[in-house]
Amino acid sequence: MKYFDLHLHSAFSGGKSSLEQLAQTSKELGYSGICFAEYFQNDEQLEKLKNEIKSIEEKVGIDIYLGFEARNTKELYKLVERRRLFDILLVQGGDLELNRLACETPQVDILTHPENNRFDSGLNHILVKSAAKNNVAIEINFRELLLSSKKTRSMIMRHMSQNVKLAKKFHAPLILSSGAVSHWELRSPQSMVSMAVEMGLEMPKAKDSISKVPSDIVNQIKERKIDKWILPGVKMV
Repeated sequence: MKYFDLHLHSAFSGGKSSLEQLAQTSKELGYSGICFAEYFQNDEQLEKLKNEIKSIEEKVGIDIYLGFEARNTKELYKLVERRRLFDILLVQGGDLELNRLACETPQVDILTHPENNRFDSGLNHILVKSAAKNNVAIEINFRELLLSSKKTRSMIMRHMSQNVKLAKKFHAPLILSSGAVSHWELRSPQSMVSMAVEMGLEMPKAKDSISKVPSDIVNQIKERKIDKWILPGVKMV
């Protein structure tokens, strides 16, 4: 079984570890592929990242995907326009309007921590139905739990569990990610699966959230970049 962590941040985007450190540690932990999620600046930055990723892939021996994470609606629209130029499109959750837009946008791969900085889960049955329809994966973010206080952690776990229940009920994909900004924050696939079980996922589904679901996203990368791609599962013939 192949495992993937599709939400890492490097020193390039304000993280604490280099791309190479994150890649090397991920490989040692047993991952087959990872995604570096950066914040889009310009096309020059995009090309620089592609070259750096190619070099590290060859050096470390792990599949590395380039992702960009939208932090607001303006960034999301800009990234949708450039969708074929990079691998994975993430949307930084928390703001209710941005959560909604992410779930309704088929070009989006992952809605990250929709409960972030909220007093609710950030999702409801309408949004999760949209995510299922558009094949947008709902993230369970380990870093949100790792860095929270004991009191806050309890609330976050409750909100994550609520989103897990909604995703299971309406068949939206769930994805487990570290959200790491340092190689010290990375965790083994087995530890991540254990966390997903605590959130309410059965063991097979927990494993899917770090293997099958991200693998499906990875398999869509080439399809998304062809000119005839329209929507998930839909292309012009």
